[in-house]
Amino acid sequence: MGWTPILFHNWEKQIGYNLHMTRKILVVDDTRNVQVLLSDFLSSQDFEVLTASDGRDALDVVHESDPDLILLDIMMPNMDGYQFISQLRRESSIPVIMITARQQEADLIRGFDLGADDYITKPFRLRELLVRMRAVLRRAAPKESGEAQLVIGHISLDHGKHEIRKQNQVIELTPLEFLVLEMLMQSPGQVVRRAELCMRLVENGYSGSEATLKIHIRNLRLKLDDNLDQPQFIETVFGVGYRFLEAAE
Repeated sequence: MGWTPILFHNWEKQIGYNLHMTRKILVVDDTRNVQVLLSDFLSSQDFEVLTASDGRDALDVVHESDPDLILLDIMMPNMDGYQFISQLRRESSIPVIMITARQQEADLIRGFDLGADDYITKPFRLRELLVRMRAVLRRAAPKESGEAQLVIGHISLDHGKHEIRKQNQVIELTPLEFLVLEMLMQSPGQVVRRAELCMRLVENGYSGSEATLKIHIRNLRLKLDDNLDQPQFIETVFGVGYRFLEAAE
């Protein structure tokens, strides 16, 4: 509350940040001036903007209008952002970017565990928000068929379908988790340095901090049912990075 985004001129349009098609963006924030500022800015970038003041109102908007992306404040009355994501993920895979003043690792882990796709901390620049939105929308777009597949042991990754299977069972991953796993599987048996992973996350519009990377490696291990003490899939090379084991079973 009491926070104002950092405004910029309309240079974003001039350098091609517009997605060239109308997308519906749901802004969920209990502060009216934030709703107005984000609505005005995103409308100027040719988005259709919907608003809600808490999680309950947001669920109604989702059911009525099926937005393409949700910008979600965390601290709200009635139903906060965490409660909203938990409910949303029972029925929808609409991508969610958390907008939060909280930077503690535990808060980020909670949001990602519930199914958030990315986060941005207050105060932020509207240019950065636009880049993050563009990247998330691009990743969420339907993929063309016939693209590369990676198969290592019992783990298969289909880039075209954006699908991971373990022993033919589909493993549900967030777009960011998929990106990290794909990077590791592209170099089986080789160490992928943390700095390289973080740089790829930044290039794809995500936060590139090592703390965030650790959260997603942790989540990948949980979803693949990997053992930290005796890993079958993702091995930590201390002080360097991570390795996807060639003999993954």
